[in-house]
Formats: sequence, C-alpha cells, structure tokens
Amino acid sequence: MAGQVVAAKNVVLKQSLSLSRADTGLSARTAFVGPSKSKRVSLQTRRRDAGITLAVADIPKADQEVQERAKPAAPEGTPVIPSLILPQRPRRNRRSATVRAAFSETSINPANFILPVFVHDGEEDIPIDAMPGVNRLGWKTGLLREVTEARAAGVNSVVIFPKTPEHLKTQTGEEAFSMSGLAQRSISLLKDKFPDLEVYTDVALDPYSCDGHDGIVRDDGVIMNDETVHYLCKQAVSQARAGADVVSPSDMMDGRVGALRTALDEAGYSNVSIMSYTAKYASAFYGPFREALASAPRPGTEGRIIPPNKKTYQQDPANYREALREAALDEAEGADIMMVKPAGAYLDIIRALRDNTTLPISAYQVSGEYSMLKAASAAGMLDERDAVLESLLSIKRAGADLILTYYATQAAKWMQED
Repeated sequence: MAGQVVAAKNVVLKQSLSLSRADTGLSARTAFVGPSKSKRVSLQTRRRDAGITLAVADIPKADQEVQERAKPAAPEGTPVIPSLILPQRPRRNRRSATVRAAFSETSINPANFILPVFVHDGEEDIPIDAMPGVNRLGWKTGLLREVTEARAAGVNSVVIFPKTPEHLKTQTGEEAFSMSGLAQRSISLLKDKFPDLEVYTDVALDPYSCDGHDGIVRDDGVIMNDETVHYLCKQAVSQARAGADVVSPSDMMDGRVGALRTALDEAGYSNVSIMSYTAKYASAFYGPFREALASAPRPGTEGRIIPPNKKTYQQDPANYREALREAALDEAEGADIMMVKPAGAYLDIIRALRDNTTLPISAYQVSGEYSMLKAASAAGMLDERDAVLESLLSIKRAGADLILTYYATQAAKWMQED
C-alpha cells in the first residue's frame, strides 16, 4: 500500500514539472531551485496588490539574448563625432536626481537657523520699511506669535534685538543692564512660554546709546575699550539672570569674551554659552538693521566728536588674516561659538574659521542681504524661494553650523514643501 502511495505522488510531481516547463520555458533545475508554491503565490499577491503586472512574454528566456537599448535621437544638425576618450566624466555622478541626492555633500535643515527678532515696548507690529516682511514686534504680542510660527516650522532658536525708547538712551548706555529693560523682559517672557526655546541675546551698547556706538564714546571720538567691557559684563549677567541661553557680544571690544566668561562664571552662570561676533566687518550691508533699531552713529556736537562709522573697532573688509587673529583670541578666552558677519560676502572668512577651529561657526545673513533678495524678487529678477535657499546652502557649505537669517521661518516652510 505504501508503495502505491509513493508511486502516485511521483506521477503527480512529473505532471507538475511537465506543466511548469510547458508554461514557462524554465528548465527542470530552475523549477526545483525556484521559490516554493506558497512563496510564489505570496509574491504574485504582493505584485497584484502593488499594481504590478508582469506578462510572461515580457520576461527574457534564459537562452534569449538581450538587445541593446535604442539610443535617444539627437536634434538635427548635431555633429557626428567619435566619443572623447576621457578617464573621468564627472557628469556621470550628476546624471539623475537619485544619484545627485546620494552624493550631495551639504545639507541644511531648520535646526541650523536662528531667527533674529526686533521687539519694541508696545503691542502693535511696526513694519520696517527697508526690510519688507519684517516688523518691530510688540514684546508681549507679536513676539510670541512669531516665535510660535517659527517653532511650528522647526526653528527653535531666536536672537532678540530691542528697540530702546529714545528717552532711555544715554551716552553710557546703562539701560543695557536694567533688569526691567525691554531685552530682559522679552527673554524672561519667552523662557516662561517656551522653556525649551534657545534664546540668544545681543551684547553691545549701541541700542542703548544716544551716540549710536557699541561702546562709550570719549569727547575726542575714541571708543573706550575697557570701560565699555565693564558695562558689557553687567549686560551679559543681567541677560543670563533673565533666562538667556547664549549671550552674543557683537561690540568688537578687545578682551570682552574672556571678561564675559569670568563675569558669568562668578555670577553662577557657567552653563550660559558665549557666541562671539568674532569676525564682524565694518560693512555697508548693515543699513536696514540700523533703521530697525535707530542705532546708527549720531552727528557730533560742538566740543564733542562722534565717529561717523565703526571702523576703529569693526574689521576692515579688505582683511583676511585679521579674522584668524580674532578667532585665536576668542577661542583662547572661552568662546563657545564664533560668528562671521556678514555672511554672503565673507564666505572665505567662514571657511577660514571652519578650517582653523573645532568650535561651531555661525554666520549672519544680515539685513542688507535680506533686503537685496527681497528687492530683486519683488522686481521679478530672481525666484525668491530658489535664490534664498541657494544663498543659505552656500553659507552652510562654506562651513557655518548656524545661520542667523530673517528668512529662517519662511525657509523652513519651503524645506517642508520639498
């Protein structure tokens, strides 16, 4: 009886193999090593569910020679020439979107952005004419709205710039370290509302000075270095007390990074970071910013000289090595992050700092850069989205880890669309 059962099974197996060969043209060896029936059914089901239909006639047989694919036609008039014999053709690594994405060397995301915000002591937003789309924000109203929108887009870092009321400005800028000051109130409000928000500050006297300089101006026009640093330390400590995560000296006084680090540590704020404006150039691209804060240098008066520019403390745009010297000093004094400002015209400086330190590098796409992109886009000369994202990518490619940009929220939204 057992022998009859085995014989019957063999007959069925032979019939199955015969049918398989006739239907598919596969050899007996191929049929044995192929997937089991259950696996074949599963594969067919998956193909069916995915909408994939494969006709047997479309599959080359084992002994069928594959024909060379037809080459796309060239336009009439194209010269017929022998192909160049080249050891390298870099375009092969750019031939498709998949290949380009695989070999892309630089990427950027909203976590790389810091959003600069201007605040004023009121409730209504005040448009800044020289910066379309940017406003002075009410510190209790518009500020919270803008930060909420930025966070929703993935931007969780902001830097605060206060528009100090004129009646609080003095020649020595003591309002800079008032615990009831606009900057301090704004910092505290943001940390109460968004505890995980990374809040950066600006450390300099120009928003609080009736002379419009980053430091105290002597009657002969000299910007006093050490006396200014003393007040900058008080300013940084007051910002840390309000809840700042990172203080950012933009003043370009000598020795201020080391002095701030000591002052913060002695006040118990050793965890507060310092982002130093290491290579801040005396640039023509700051104009719209100074309009936003009314912080441009003021005219002098009889018997008192006020320099019309900031060239005695900000760097000369012609200089490269000077940035390396400033970087070495800032790192030695305890900076946690080093900044280059402006960004777009100083990509070589960003790269220089990147190649000469292990510290993070930030770069500021300043108000003039923003306004140029806005103006060219409004005139139809540029595609705003493409131009902005390209400009930000180039700053990142040059070596910046962080980018301060007024486009932070919008750029993050554009990235989400991709």
